[in-house]
Amino acid sequence: MASPQQVNLLSCENVSKAFGERPLLRDVSLGVSKGERIGVVGRNGAGKSTLLRVLAGAEPPNSGRVTRGASVVVGELDQVGTSAEHATIRSHVLGDRDEHDWAGDSAVREILTALLGGFQSEQLDRRISDLSGGERRRAYLAEQLIREVDVLFLDEPTNHLDVEIIAWLAAHLKGRPKIAIVTVTHDRWFLDEVCNHMWEVVGGNVEEYVGGYSAYVLAKAERMRQDAVSEARRQNLMRKELAWLRRGPPARTTKPQFRIDAANELIAAEPPPRNAVELLEFASARLGKTVFELHDAKIGFDTRTLIDHITWNIAPGARIGILGPNGAGKTSVLRSILGELPLLAGKRVEGVTAKPGVLSQNLADLDLSKSVIDTVSEVANYIELGKGKQLSASQVCQRLGFDHDGQFTRVGELSGGERRRLELTRILMSEPNILVLDEPTNDFDVETLAALEDLLDGFPGTLLIISHDRYFLERVCDNFVAVMGDRAFTDLPGGIEQYLEFRRNMLSVASGKSDVNVEQESGRKSILTPARERELRKLADKWERQLSKLDAQIIGIHDQMLEFTSDFERVAQLDQDLRALNEKKEKIEVQWLETADELSGGLS
Repeated sequence: MASPQQVNLLSCENVSKAFGERPLLRDVSLGVSKGERIGVVGRNGAGKSTLLRVLAGAEPPNSGRVTRGASVVVGELDQVGTSAEHATIRSHVLGDRDEHDWAGDSAVREILTALLGGFQSEQLDRRISDLSGGERRRAYLAEQLIREVDVLFLDEPTNHLDVEIIAWLAAHLKGRPKIAIVTVTHDRWFLDEVCNHMWEVVGGNVEEYVGGYSAYVLAKAERMRQDAVSEARRQNLMRKELAWLRRGPPARTTKPQFRIDAANELIAAEPPPRNAVELLEFASARLGKTVFELHDAKIGFDTRTLIDHITWNIAPGARIGILGPNGAGKTSVLRSILGELPLLAGKRVEGVTAKPGVLSQNLADLDLSKSVIDTVSEVANYIELGKGKQLSASQVCQRLGFDHDGQFTRVGELSGGERRRLELTRILMSEPNILVLDEPTNDFDVETLAALEDLLDGFPGTLLIISHDRYFLERVCDNFVAVMGDRAFTDLPGGIEQYLEFRRNMLSVASGKSDVNVEQESGRKSILTPARERELRKLADKWERQLSKLDAQIIGIHDQMLEFTSDFERVAQLDQDLRALNEKKEKIEVQWLETADELSGGLS
């Protein structure tokens, strides 16, 4: 909310919005002033995206009004994005700007390089319709960042971005202090880094908080105390997160403008989020001394080597986050550890008592006619948390966002994100002693993420996690390793900050060797013949086109799954088609990587 000295760039008064009989917003009054950075949180389906669309003018309210200053320019990145059928990246992102105009603008070049990989003609002249879902999303984001706007609405801006690009985006937005930003995201690190205000959408209302995500957690705990909230589980979750935030690096906690004495009292006697010694003892008892080991291993596909000479001993109770740019081979490392991807060389050792539970990015085959609770209970009715503690199947379902009604929903009626949550619930109920999670936070709201972290705090085993969610990684993992794309496997005692520093150094060296203007490009030396270079570029374009088509087909199948949720046979067939497409995509990605490797290796 704007201070008395500030003038709202836009505001809404008594706005209500409903879809059918379902009200999402009730008599909401808010304002956005110059330079405000507002993060919007709330449960999935609470109305966060609807609030953004109403404020941006993309969706009319049912009642109330939205006003903005006459000269105020608004930009919006929604979750869908649209473009003309034959639009290129150039026409969509840069519009009708002359090349000498935008090419001379360092800010534009930085955005194009960070999000789209550069600004050469072959890159900018690709059609939007030929891009993968992630590439298209980054093009839409680049378009909004290049525009001169007063208020920027960003709905899930970190989707399809890795840790490195998310850090760049946060720094970029912080470097433009005059723009007001309103963003919906489940990325809590991003919220803390960028935002100075928070809105929580709950029960049709919007509650306002000063500060970033950490300040929001403290303030909400204080409000809960003042309101004498008696929900013990929610209080415990909040205490644990508060304790972690307060014990963490000073940079993690912003300076809230409210009284926090009561919040400090709330966490004064709170132990650390997890007892590392106790968990290690329990993990060792369940796992023995050996979990997984790789000895002088080579990981890759056929002639394409992703990582060479890796020796890695994963200890009982280790909690490891695996970092790396997209396509570097993080998932391949997990598959090699699990024995799903044969090593090209070296040795793999698996502990006799190892019992891994794996959440991958593919959906599992489930009986679509069964309810959520029946699907979970068929795995187990209870899980042991140590020291005699148990959680029932229903309690675990509740922790992961399935309320009473949701537990009796048929699997065939669930969205893709809900199906992933269901799979994670089943995996936890199977009581693995090794938990392997590949992008587990996709489609989770902030509250469900906190509940997942609480469950993982008590997990008495080994954790191996790939995620672009920096907050989640720092909250759950104790150690980090990186796959950098240079065939090396790097231990990161300095955590994510060390990884980002490594990446900055790598890119700095690479930019010193590569050229970005025409004069330098013409002076480049190549150890490839011109004919071979042309052949490789054509091959790379061919693989990229095929990958784009496969991505479009995969998105189409996901859409059909949502459309035919009650047709179980149709959904089962679509699931088989999806698996076949993913396998084909993986093979083409290997061919594309081999081509790109030869092309980049042959140029100096």
